[in-house]
Amino acid sequence: MKKVIAYIKESYNELVYKVSWPNRIELSNSAVIVLFASLIIAALIFVIDLGFEGLLRFFYENIL
Repeated sequence: MKKVIAYIKESYNELVYKVSWPNRIELSNSAVIVLFASLIIAALIFVIDLGFEGLLRFFYENIL
């Protein structure tokens, strides 16, 4: 049990004194970047999905 308590104390000390937390501006900038990157990736996957759908429709309508 002493090891668990020591681990929790060490973790707390590291989080409070050694970790550099971002300020509000850095955090909001990072959130905006993640949002735009997610939207771009979603749009890219959507376009790829439309391409595969068109290819499969062409394949099944003309060949089968």
